[in-house]
Order: sequence, then C-alpha cells, then structure tokens
Amino acid sequence: MATVTHVFSIDYVAKLLDEDSELLQAIVSNDDNLSYGSIISVYTAPDEAITSLTRNGIEELGQMLAHARRTADEWNDFLEDFVDDQELIARIKAKSPR
Repeated sequence: MATVTHVFSIDYVAKLLDEDSELLQAIVSNDDNLSYGSIISVYTAPDEAITSLTRNGIEELGQMLAHARRTADEWNDFLEDFVDDQELIARIKAKSPR
C-alpha cells in the first residue's frame, strides 16, 4: 500500500460523488464498511475529529454506491443495511432517482 500523503473530508467527498454528506457519514461511521486504512480520523481538538477518506476510500465508496443503485430494491436494502437513521433514509429515498 502506498503512503497516504493527503485525505479528503466527507463533505468534499460528498461534492465529488454528488452524494449526501450525511449518507456518506453514516456509511463510514462503521470502519468495517471500507478497506482498512481508507477511513482516517483527523483530530481537530482533544475530543473532536472529522472523518476523512483516502483516494482509495473514495473509489471504493463510489463503487459501493454504484453497485447498490443497480435496482430500486438493492438501493432500499442498502440504505436499510447501512443507515440507522430512518429520517435520513426517508430523505434519501425522496430525492429524485439517478
């Protein structure tokens, strides 16, 4: 694995992938959802951190989302499996389909 020299904040990744940042945060909140080392915590204070992704993490997340969106049923199953917040799920489902 190459040395990581930079990372991307979840908000920036959401813009790059044209995704909801809360959805991405819900997915990466479990670090088992992406390969080891793809999710990086950047501490901004003793008890504060922001989640960031490596370039490989962005690619893996993008592929995961593209795969989940193949059908409406797969997308609904994906949301139910990866997002615990029912309000967020409802908001994501209400957005126009891609």
